[in-house]
Amino acid sequence: MILRWFPYGDDSVTLEQIKQTPGVSGVATCLPKIPVGEVWPLDVLEELKKEINEARLEMEVIESVNIHEDIKKGLPSRDNYINNYIKTIENLSKVGVKILCYNFMPVIDWARSELAHKLEDGSYAMAYRHDEVVKMNPSIMADVMAQKSRGYSLPGWEPERLEQMAADIEFYNNITTEEYWENMKYFLDAVIPYAEKHDIQMAIHPDDPPWPLYGLPKVITNAENIRKFLSLNSSKYNGLTLCTGSLGSNINNDMAEIIREFSGEGRVHFAHIRNLKHLSEKDFDESAHLSQCGDLDMFEIVKAFNDTDFDGYIRPDHGRMIWGEKARPGYGLYDRAIGANYILGLWEALEKMKKMK
Repeated sequence: MILRWFPYGDDSVTLEQIKQTPGVSGVATCLPKIPVGEVWPLDVLEELKKEINEARLEMEVIESVNIHEDIKKGLPSRDNYINNYIKTIENLSKVGVKILCYNFMPVIDWARSELAHKLEDGSYAMAYRHDEVVKMNPSIMADVMAQKSRGYSLPGWEPERLEQMAADIEFYNNITTEEYWENMKYFLDAVIPYAEKHDIQMAIHPDDPPWPLYGLPKVITNAENIRKFLSLNSSKYNGLTLCTGSLGSNINNDMAEIIREFSGEGRVHFAHIRNLKHLSEKDFDESAHLSQCGDLDMFEIVKAFNDTDFDGYIRPDHGRMIWGEKARPGYGLYDRAIGANYILGLWEALEKMKKMK
């Protein structure tokens, strides 16, 4: 069980606080200061690991080494950026990283209409209203997010990416989804042999939300597409970050069934477990982790992982703002700590139930 943590003072939550959270052994972290496409320097990674280890926590999971847009577009310049990615994988292996969580979402990593929507219990959570998102172009959405991010960076909405958004969207509107799959396969075939060599499991994150926006290709959205993605490269190092919040926002996705299939095949390396409440087919609020607070059956989700002998990493993913906490949207301490221990409680019960049989 780990929590996501952002370095360099870009997080309201401290490593000391994370260490005090029962059952949490480490963090999933990143180097947000390194521009997309550049090599993550070994000395910087070593300093980051030292800071985390001194707090008696592990640094075995990285989110995210973002993929340069030229790779996704299939431009001739992609080979240079892929080589940089391979060098980063090598450096990550030297500091003991085991999992690299990344995504292949074009232009926009994730989208929400609100970062602090007030729920009935008085807490605040991120929310998605499809019609509102469609009315906003990405630049407007980026401005709204920046205004409401409490001064913290928002992964996937880095300033250097925003300037190019309109041109990028126009580019993707002129290629087919099949061409996008081919660009993904090109990346995997180049990178996975080095992931194998350096023993780092590549774990792709699903599209969030898992349906088309602004004419952009969306590919990691359901079981059928996940099967296609995994077939692009059969190596077990080509795997998933299975996010129940992202995939679960599509009401047609049976989360327990999806987990049983892909975790059962050993292709899930990392799990983001959270709940959400649907208001309609494409409108939802993020919620507390407890099953009764949303539409996802958290017991069945955790049981599916447990039944398939999942031995990877789990984090409780997004949390609400509760008890007056003011933090990066989705990444306060209190609700994520509650979520982590709720998931750990379910896991402990399932393990003891096994022994009683």
